[in-house]
Amino acid sequence: MILASSIVGSGELIATTTVGAEAGFVLLWLILVGCAVKVAAQIEIGRMTLTWGKTPLAAFEEVPGPRLGGLGWIYWGWVLMTCLVVVQQGGILAGVAQSLSGGLPLTSSGSQWNRDHDHSARLTVDRAVALRQGKTQDADALEQERETLLARMANVKRPPDETIWMVIVGVITAALLAVGRYRLIETVSILLVGTFTLVTLVALWVLQFDPFWRISAAELASGLTGGLPKSHPGSSPMMTALATLGIIGVGASELIVYPYWCLEKGYGRSVGPRDDSPEWAQRARGWMRVMQLDAWGSMCVYTIVTVAFYLLGATTLGRLGLRPVGSEMVRTLSQMYVPVFGAWAEEVFLVGAFAVLYSTLFVAAAGNARLVVDGLILSRWLPGDDLSRAWWNRTLSVLWPLVAMVFAIAIREPVGMVLASGAAQAIMLAAIAVAVIFFRYRKIDSRLKPGPAWDLLLWVSSCGFLVIGLWTAWEKFAQFLR
Repeated sequence: MILASSIVGSGELIATTTVGAEAGFVLLWLILVGCAVKVAAQIEIGRMTLTWGKTPLAAFEEVPGPRLGGLGWIYWGWVLMTCLVVVQQGGILAGVAQSLSGGLPLTSSGSQWNRDHDHSARLTVDRAVALRQGKTQDADALEQERETLLARMANVKRPPDETIWMVIVGVITAALLAVGRYRLIETVSILLVGTFTLVTLVALWVLQFDPFWRISAAELASGLTGGLPKSHPGSSPMMTALATLGIIGVGASELIVYPYWCLEKGYGRSVGPRDDSPEWAQRARGWMRVMQLDAWGSMCVYTIVTVAFYLLGATTLGRLGLRPVGSEMVRTLSQMYVPVFGAWAEEVFLVGAFAVLYSTLFVAAAGNARLVVDGLILSRWLPGDDLSRAWWNRTLSVLWPLVAMVFAIAIREPVGMVLASGAAQAIMLAAIAVAVIFFRYRKIDSRLKPGPAWDLLLWVSSCGFLVIGLWTAWEKFAQFLR
């Protein structure tokens, strides 16, 4: 599973839980569709890479359509998407900094800030629970205590801890990428992310034994009927969900990055350059079967994980009326684990959130650097020889977290930053749909031609991409007009 270390990332931890918080259980069907619909496109892009040994951006250049400056329409769509992917990385870095400042404050004012905000979060949860239990007097008393606390906190200057951690994380990540510690970080990240994912699954399972928190059959059924949520003042659950579809599981950006790993250390290297020999065809068919098994296995894993985060968000945050926003994102998300872990919830979540978000930041820096270098080579801004490509891959992977750090400090709205990239990636899925159909019918080696059942699956996937992309574009346009 080539993208295993980033399967659980900002899409699952931030975006999916936010959808659950805003929409409740009603959009479970859309989350399932968003995970399942991407596999066929991923495999078709992999087939093109395995057959011709081309990077995806070079292959996209062969897709018919309008051109600007000598480069195709998909290329320019990718440029716009990548600009927002960098912003997303800033949101992820901000989430890492929130996790660290929450668990390891650097100043005395930061420690007091954490105590006050933790107390405020507990009061908010306790009030919501009291209201659900019909204890209105207790809820009113808790709200009055919280308002008194907020009035005192309003006069307190925000401590610098989070900003300091942003700088520390950005610089250390750049240094680690510069000295090539990728394998060590990847291994540790997989272990930590795997453990946190298991904790999340256990938390969701344990909640089912609590009559207050368990998911009812009616709630689960409501999420599988194809219904749509109602919008509320200050939130747009449908737009949040559409943006989430662009980044959950294997996101649009990861679909494009995936072939680079195939070329560098995966299937493409094992198959070798294409020729007309039966031996090449036999190797290619064998590795295609491995690729398909890998893709379907990964889909099963990230679907289970994504659904778990969604249901946990709907079960806790959705019922309590909590929504992750701004600098309180991590603290709000940690409340999902309070019913199971109690006083330990925040500590458990801070470690898990750090592992999930930092692994995503680290892996994205290495993968997207390759994409950006390839794009600059196609536009003739950089030379295309192997030595230059390797040098620029390393250089841009070092610069990537530093640019993300600048966005994190400047914007400070991690949920919005992640969802902005998600919307761009959701729209990009429509372009990928056109590309994979072109690859299937115009760029396939006849010896690797799939059967009718696969073609049907690919068309279903492509139509799903088109619907998601066009729907997201329309929602964003309508949102702009409002």
